[in-house]
Amino acid sequence: MNKMIKVVLADGSKKEYPKGSTVAEIAESISVSLKKKAVGAKINDEWFVDMSHQIEEDVHLAIITIDSEEGVSIMRHSSAHVMAQAIKRLYPNVQLAIGPVVEDGFYYDMKLAHSLTSHDLQAIEKEMKKIIKENLPFTRKEVSFEEAQQLFEEKEEIFKLELLETIPSNESISLYQQGEFIDLCRGTHLPSTGFIKAFKLMRVSGAYWRGDSDREVLQRVYGVAFSSQQQLAEYLEMIEEAAKRDHRKLGKQLELFMFSEEAPGMPFYLPKGQIIRNELEQFSRELQGGADYEEVRTPLMMNERMWKQSGHWDHYHENMYFSEVDEQKFALKPMNCPGHMLIFKNSLYSYRDLPIRLSEFGQVHRHEYSGALNGMLRVRTFCQDDAHLFVREDQIEAEIKSIFQLIDKVYRTFGFAYTVELSTRPDDSLDGDDIWELAEGALRNVLEQLEIDYILNEGDGAFYGPKIDFHIKDALKRSHQCATIQLDFQMPKLFNLAYINENNEKVCPVVIHRAIYGSLDRFFGILIEHFAGAFPVWLAPIQVEIIPVSNVHLNYCLEVQSVLKEAGVRVKIDDSNEKLGYKIRAGQMQKIPYLLVLGDKEKEQNAVNVRKYGEEQSKGVSLEAFKQMIGKQIKERSLY
Repeated sequence: MNKMIKVVLADGSKKEYPKGSTVAEIAESISVSLKKKAVGAKINDEWFVDMSHQIEEDVHLAIITIDSEEGVSIMRHSSAHVMAQAIKRLYPNVQLAIGPVVEDGFYYDMKLAHSLTSHDLQAIEKEMKKIIKENLPFTRKEVSFEEAQQLFEEKEEIFKLELLETIPSNESISLYQQGEFIDLCRGTHLPSTGFIKAFKLMRVSGAYWRGDSDREVLQRVYGVAFSSQQQLAEYLEMIEEAAKRDHRKLGKQLELFMFSEEAPGMPFYLPKGQIIRNELEQFSRELQGGADYEEVRTPLMMNERMWKQSGHWDHYHENMYFSEVDEQKFALKPMNCPGHMLIFKNSLYSYRDLPIRLSEFGQVHRHEYSGALNGMLRVRTFCQDDAHLFVREDQIEAEIKSIFQLIDKVYRTFGFAYTVELSTRPDDSLDGDDIWELAEGALRNVLEQLEIDYILNEGDGAFYGPKIDFHIKDALKRSHQCATIQLDFQMPKLFNLAYINENNEKVCPVVIHRAIYGSLDRFFGILIEHFAGAFPVWLAPIQVEIIPVSNVHLNYCLEVQSVLKEAGVRVKIDDSNEKLGYKIRAGQMQKIPYLLVLGDKEKEQNAVNVRKYGEEQSKGVSLEAFKQMIGKQIKERSLY
């Protein structure tokens, strides 16, 4: 008689099964419908297993269904293997590299004699559908290092052999096979290829093998996969909408910014774009002024020895730009914090003076590979809305709470929902176990006192301290990390900073690094896509465009323009010789919040005919009423 084992299921119920029972057998014992949807399981909340996995001891077991987040991830992993199999069938001489899961889908890197085109992707998709229809089971097999090595030598899979070298030779190697295709993989995978329901190959790009620019350039095929055709259709619709909102396209259409080969990755702000940037800075200045921040400015370039003192040299010099002046080495600043340390050190402070809150719209330079550049979202020079708060230890939590209020005010103004992430000590951190424990504890305390749900991101803090990151969700539900709060006990010591305490002793302050927009340039790009270029009135470069019905109405248009300008409205007149309908369409293409069409009736009644962007109908109101209405929207920075 088989020995029985105890299995605790996800709902807390306990059952007994014969030792060696598979996950599939356990799922079927619960319900037939569950087995049909089950694609794997999680053992003891620690590791994932296939449906064929045999349970040999007492466990906690959570069955994973294909419509769950974890199930979709398994399905995407299996889709990568199916794509690799299809490619191998179509192009037998392909050298396969790696094929991991990524957000919304998967990719596979490969070396192929010819460059893949959209026509090739269609052929690969067709072959994948054929493999899915074959409903081939995914079979796991564990082999020795020598067996795996022999297998991939026979197949002449050079990249797989290199990957094998990273695995200790005394460990067993797991392989997965479906049909004729076999791959090096840890798993987990679907029961069979037939479980894949909805996928699409999206694009091909280049990628360095192992991310090393000195290694081979491979082709990377990206695909997406979902648990239903409806979800796939919704995703493709979102991608189409995202293309319409692309900030690079809208930036050119709306004349907001430009790039030049004379300064790769470095944005040029055009007059309209600079207006928006000024508004963003002014909004932040108002909030910071009300919270007792003092604005400063630090040099763009400082001596190399300072970057070594701050710790940036050891952790960041590969991303910095350097120059030499008077036989001394200098670096363009990648961050503003060291400059603020020097400003604090320039004065002698008492414990009563703290906190000292220094803010700066500081231009920084960081080297990015040309292939990583992406409009305003990834540039080589950008403006950080940095602030550094020099505080006593007893002030840390109160100051962080105050920063939370500032960040919340800014994001609510733009209509952004956000989530919070706590990042802890990284591997390359500065020393000081006690300090790191104190810093991480302080951030946790604030999050718990404010009753804020957060995600723990272990090991992703800055090299000098833990941090809280804010991730905003745009109109397309995409996530962007922008604001950050970083707690730093380390850098103030490196710069020998001190204030005088109540016992007339020198004490090192704690520094809170803080940004809200993060990169002003990146935030600008996010806003363009969030609003699809149709900015709220207070941000819009042109808030009102006046269109005369004919030239005889131009004088009244000038009167209206003067009234609105005096009220602080950015307004222009379209006095071109184009037809009225063309002018209206042109104004709509520029996404101007309000078009005022003025003719005889409006002149007689001292009124305006208002056409609001996005609305089909126009309406007539008095000039005074319109002035009051738009003035209120601008003053309150309202979204609508």
